[in-house]
Amino acid sequence: MDLSKIKTLIDFVGRSNIAELTVTEKDVTVRIFRTSPGQEAAAKPQQEAGSTTSLAQDAGSDMPSRPENTYAVKAPVFGVLHRTPAPGEPPFVAIGDEVEEGQTLFIIEAMKVFNTIAAPRSGRITHLTEIDDGEVETGDLLAEIA
Repeated sequence: MDLSKIKTLIDFVGRSNIAELTVTEKDVTVRIFRTSPGQEAAAKPQQEAGSTTSLAQDAGSDMPSRPENTYAVKAPVFGVLHRTPAPGEPPFVAIGDEVEEGQTLFIIEAMKVFNTIAAPRSGRITHLTEIDDGEVETGDLLAEIA
């Protein structure tokens, strides 16, 4: 992949609402990440192989009635939230499920890019959004893990 293509991809991510773009051409893979100024302090993106994205924020900081060890999983991008891997299949997780760090919780489809939302830590799902196959905004609460 030549430098002009990489610059074009960087410009595209800068002008769009997507937070991450991964492009592979032949044996070269380029991953471009973007965070907004507000996300840098409150968010912790995972930067692992693949297209897994997670956002974790201590829910106790904005909701004092919640236990200190509860983490909020929030939408990192605007898009269509999918709670199942495919139509007609069971959801990735349900309230009360025990999850492992890195386990897939949701998929957000943004501009024909599917962003996998993973659990930021191990624990039990205590809250789950009602939205399925509907739009979510950046920062919307998707789940809580205790």
